[in-house]
Amino acid sequence: MSLWNLCLEGGWTMVPLALLLLLSIYVFAERAIVIARASKEDNNFMNRIRGYVHEGELQSALNLCQATQSPAARLIEKGITRIGRPMNDVLVAIENTGNLEISKLSRGLPWLATTAAGAPMLGFLGTVIGMVQAFFAIASAGNSATIASFASGIYAALVTTVAGLIVGIAALFAYNYLVARINKIMNRLEASTMDFMDLLNEPAV
Repeated sequence: MSLWNLCLEGGWTMVPLALLLLLSIYVFAERAIVIARASKEDNNFMNRIRGYVHEGELQSALNLCQATQSPAARLIEKGITRIGRPMNDVLVAIENTGNLEISKLSRGLPWLATTAAGAPMLGFLGTVIGMVQAFFAIASAGNSATIASFASGIYAALVTTVAGLIVGIAALFAYNYLVARINKIMNRLEASTMDFMDLLNEPAV
């Protein structure tokens, strides 16, 4: 029996499982692209910011941040706009911006987490429904029921469990991969925040 025929044997629960799989693939691909862009880093960025700040060229520093267009640059931009205020206010503004950046990167991840947990349960539901139908068919057939017809109903019912596990496991791996990438970006943002706060505390030359 072909894979397509097996999917058809799985019944109506294969439809939501297929939709979950397609949407999970879309979310993973879209988030992976966004996170990859956010991961790009200019190693000379902070050195240039430090030079501009020491020289008092805050507008040049802001222009550099706006041209860089990265999460770290947006954090530093927010910090530069708060220069002159109490240090705690600067830190709070940067942290709030960092939280917003992480929230943007994490968009769609709850969907993957829900799919990872829900797809196996949906597959198991399809199996239970299929088992009920198989036993009902055997009871209705009476003495004419055969082992072959019973086995046919059972393997058809188990198809949804297999499909649910495949979708759930794929979504789980995709979710964990993206979370790991976001955590790396978060660590870099924290390092950038510390570098900028140290810069503000450096004595003027």
